[in-house]
Amino acid sequence: MPTDKSVRLSADIPQLLSEEVERVARTENTTPDALVEEALEKMLRQRRLQRHYAYGEERAQTAGLTETDLPRLIDEIRRNDTGPGR
Repeated sequence: MPTDKSVRLSADIPQLLSEEVERVARTENTTPDALVEEALEKMLRQRRLQRHYAYGEERAQTAGLTETDLPRLIDEIRRNDTGPGR
């Protein structure tokens, strides 16, 4: 995913990893830079999702909710939903 402005980032990685990045980039007809950018974006997105999940778990625990409460809560929300199309 190209961005309007790029910056150079330098990182030391093991030689075997570098060789694999080069090999995969050739196989996928892309550049090592693009491959590493995609990997970093996926890793950062996954970490954001993990933080959100942990936040949700913490809030549920604080409220005393468990997984068994979910069907009831979903039903309540659906019954009270008066948004567009409802």
